[in-house]
Amino acid sequence: MERTTEPLAKALPELPKQQTILVRLVRIAAYGLGDYFGGVFDELGLTEHSYHALCVLVASDKGRASPSELSELVGTSRPNMSKVIVTLEKAGYISRKAGKLDGRRSVVEITKLGEQVVSKATPSVAGPVASAFSGLDDKEQAELDRLLRKAIVSFDEAKFR
Repeated sequence: MERTTEPLAKALPELPKQQTILVRLVRIAAYGLGDYFGGVFDELGLTEHSYHALCVLVASDKGRASPSELSELVGTSRPNMSKVIVTLEKAGYISRKAGKLDGRRSVVEITKLGEQVVSKATPSVAGPVASAFSGLDDKEQAELDRLLRKAIVSFDEAKFR
């Protein structure tokens, strides 16, 4: 990261340097998290997104959500969430039903098997989640939480689209 910052700033002076660094850091951190958790989910026969989608469904009031809600809450694109849903449905972890008000919209619902998979997988995920930010003390974790939430709101409110 450090060795490419100045050359990038020189090569592309129209890019705002500090914001470009932040974008790169967030992307590298996201990649690092995916890499960090990859082995855990591989052993479970899941992906991070499929596990997270199942967790969101388990935590929802009635065990269901729309694909767009899942996409937003899991933090992945709608096309990728569609692939996740197809995979989970084929495995029998979720079912898909037409919406009551609009038959063109679907509702995704977790099955008993999906609930069992979450219950079985969660102990394997808990340790890595607990240690993922072990390099930060409690105060730093709280500050990172606050800043990431603020950044997410900033992304949502940004005028450039």
